Amino acid sequence: MKNKILVALCGILIALISSTVTKAQTSPVAQPSLLENYPWTSHDLIEPETLAGMIKDTPAKLLLILNIGAVEDIKGAKHIGAANKAEYMAALKNTVSTLPKNASIVIYCGCCPFTKCPNVQPAFKELKVMGFTNVRLLNLPVNLHTNWTSKGYPLASN
Repeated sequence: MKNKILVALCGILIALISSTVTKAQTSPVAQPSLLENYPWTSHDLIEPETLAGMIKDTPAKLLLILNIGAVEDIKGAKHIGAANKAEYMAALKNTVSTLPKNASIVIYCGCCPFTKCPNVQPAFKELKVMGFTNVRLLNLPVNLHTNWTSKGYPLASN
């Protein structure tokens, strides 16, 4: 009887620990209450699988992919640099300054989870302030390696 209770308590403890670890690395889409802390909505996120398909099927001139972090470039991406630094934010503004406001733009960082990333929020906000209406954020809730590279999606170096 004592063994059964001990096993049940261990199971509950493991379940609680597992759910805490899982929640720490999920995207705002998986936790809608977190969306209120971000300048984007679930509609503004693009899944890695979707973008990988677009890279394969869409001519590059129809989609601008911007790496606004310090991670490796995915295929077709223009490397801007860490958007939380003034020089790279200026580079971001300069890169998009001549584009039509309805241009399809995808930004990503992938250095760490959204909750810790210093680059995605300032870049997304700035593009919206500039009047861009078709800005998407690549949904990399953990990081580029976990959510893109490990799945075999294309990198610039491939």
